Amino acid sequence: MTHIETAKAAMEAQIGTEVGVSNWITVDQAMIDDFAKTTHDDQWIHIDPERAKAETPFGGAIAHGFFDPEPCVAVCLRLL
Repeated sequence: MTHIETAKAAMEAQIGTEVGVSNWITVDQAMIDDFAKTTHDDQWIHIDPERAKAETPFGGAIAHGFFDPEPCVAVCLRLL
């Protein structure tokens, strides 16, 4: 069995097992704005809540698609 196959089997053995529990992370507009500055993605749908509320069906600004994995890192670090 290769290292990859061994790692895959080990991960599959964990399916359904609780890895850990962390505190909730509140994603607020300041976090989204900081992410926009860091990634140079300043589209109005992310950084202008009033315009996003008026011009989209989402009710306000939305987080960047690439923002989603970012809080996962913080959660993982808290579990270590």
